[in-house]
Amino acid sequence: MKPYEKENNDGERKQPMKKVISLMLALVLALSLTACGGKASGPEGVVSQFCKGLQELDEKAIAQCFENGDDLELSDLEDVDSDDAVAQKIMDFMKSCAGRLKYQVGEATVDGDTATVPVEFTYVNAGSLMKDILTEYISQADELIEIIGQAQQPDGYLNTYFTVCHPELRWKNLTEGHELYSAGHLIEAAVAYYNATGKRRLLDIAARFADLICETFGDGEGQLPGYPGHQEIELALVKLWRVTGEERYLKTARFFIDCRGRTPNYLLREMNDPQHKLIFPELRSYDPSYSQSHVRPVEQKTMEGHAVRAMYQCSAMADLADIQQDEALRNACQTLWDNVTKRRMYITGGIGSSGLLERFTVDYDLPNDRMYCESCASIGLMMFGQRMAAMFRDASYYETVERALCNTVLGGVSAAGDRYFYVNPLEVWPANCKDHTSIEYLKPVRQPWFEVACCPANIARTLASLGQYIYAVDDRSIYVNLLVGSTIETTLRDTDVRIEQRSGLMHGGALELDVRSSGTHPIVVRLRLPKWLEKPVFRLNGEGIQPAVENGYAVLAVNCAGEHHFTLSGSVPVHRCAANLCVRADVGRVALQKGPFVYCFEQQDNGENLAALRMAPDAAVEEKAPAEGLPGDLPELDVSGCRIVSTGVDDAELYADCALRTEPCMLHCLLYTSPSPRDA
Repeated sequence: MKPYEKENNDGERKQPMKKVISLMLALVLALSLTACGGKASGPEGVVSQFCKGLQELDEKAIAQCFENGDDLELSDLEDVDSDDAVAQKIMDFMKSCAGRLKYQVGEATVDGDTATVPVEFTYVNAGSLMKDILTEYISQADELIEIIGQAQQPDGYLNTYFTVCHPELRWKNLTEGHELYSAGHLIEAAVAYYNATGKRRLLDIAARFADLICETFGDGEGQLPGYPGHQEIELALVKLWRVTGEERYLKTARFFIDCRGRTPNYLLREMNDPQHKLIFPELRSYDPSYSQSHVRPVEQKTMEGHAVRAMYQCSAMADLADIQQDEALRNACQTLWDNVTKRRMYITGGIGSSGLLERFTVDYDLPNDRMYCESCASIGLMMFGQRMAAMFRDASYYETVERALCNTVLGGVSAAGDRYFYVNPLEVWPANCKDHTSIEYLKPVRQPWFEVACCPANIARTLASLGQYIYAVDDRSIYVNLLVGSTIETTLRDTDVRIEQRSGLMHGGALELDVRSSGTHPIVVRLRLPKWLEKPVFRLNGEGIQPAVENGYAVLAVNCAGEHHFTLSGSVPVHRCAANLCVRADVGRVALQKGPFVYCFEQQDNGENLAALRMAPDAAVEEKAPAEGLPGDLPELDVSGCRIVSTGVDDAELYADCALRTEPCMLHCLLYTSPSPRDA
């Protein structure tokens, strides 16, 4: 876990948080067993036959235990795509689970036509099953790591495209070639794998590559004064420094930030070289602001260029500002954060409004029907916000992190996990999503995962690392940043601490925080008070308390060993949210939001041409039970309004004198994150 953690510069890996993976398998049986049970004799025999069939996944044996047993089909268990390794793995796991069930059938109790048979099921060693599966995955990863190691060059270089296809172009196209970008992701993967498994093989491979990068780039004699066109290596080198303590990694990360924006511009000089081989035609007329190299990062006042690149750069700047206590860099981070969150961000936490070059444009340019807002960009915004909160110990940054996570990042992925939005528009006219147009990137439904290096992997690693956003630890406190059901086990001031979090705030309940401390040292839990929670009430072990609030955190003191039960309750009303009048696309419009979740109106619920709908300004919003099959168990909303049914222009005309006619209607909306029938 990164946030707020004291750095360790002696090369020894620290693990302040123990991560626990738990699997809960629930098998619910509601069966109407026959009295005869085919070949089985008596109620005990029927139940024994059923249990044995279940253990062996024997369709015929189970079917014989039922009235209308011929209608029972377990063949779906075999209907697994052979190409889907994950699905097959899950299926194999389920079958293994069934095989490890042990059962003991008791004596039947008969009451008229009803027989009750007690059955005691014992599941054998569920933990070992998960361990076996994880061991297999780790084994596969280790095999791939060895292949990666074999591809590494004697000097440490590792990029098969440039090694095999164009060795003469090594480090010759930093603007487009993604050499340093790919190196950064490799290093990040190596650090993550080392932290998860303790295995050094990939870490050592990555460190050799990083050593070469440190030798190659810099202001020294014989070094290249260049930097990546797509930032990422800066973040990776900081992470590598955290686990190794090697100062050269931190020095080179800072070099890649500080040399950006120098005159003459290194990337522009590359692009203007007559020998340059262009990779991306859209970059033919290269604008240095696209890669945030137009001025020195410390002097940048507005968020410019490619949104993902900008977020990675800002995240690295925040890391370095915090580690090195650099006031100028810290102020630059704050300036850029304010610009993007107060002038260039959608209500869902989406950023980068332009589909052309996936970039920022100007303040308040936030169109809803042609917005781009790549999923990776919102993940980058979360990364930046996490680091700003770590630097300033201020909970307010997590308002934005939470907004991006709960809407754009989670909203991008289908409930089944098999489709996603690369682009995240707020308004879609399905018939207008046509190829060979300026908005062909807009899709009315989530798309199958496709082979692009950024978003699929980025989403996967974000979901896998949510614990780093939920909690943070420093030498004084444990920070609870996101109100999400979860558990953390860590050590603070030589005291073992376990916190279990259960949140019912969105359903009219309370947030429960069970804190278990084993030591004698007092500890402090800092619980973020979200701005969407009204009239907060705190209790400790059932007694009302009024904790101090510092920088948006409620300060919960745990002064003695034992178990302490905190609760936080309050109201989470639905809010009408308006945009700044400078956001031209949203003048006269409102959005509905409950907690951090933004709602949307769909054609399926409200009829065609949603632009003709109007919400009554003062109408009450009614919370309704969520539709079956939608995740989150959060309410859907009804609000009264009207529909423009006629403007006085008939179907034979395009324009005519206005004769506006409306009719009242009830508007219905659901979470923006909902997969809904849009994916059908």
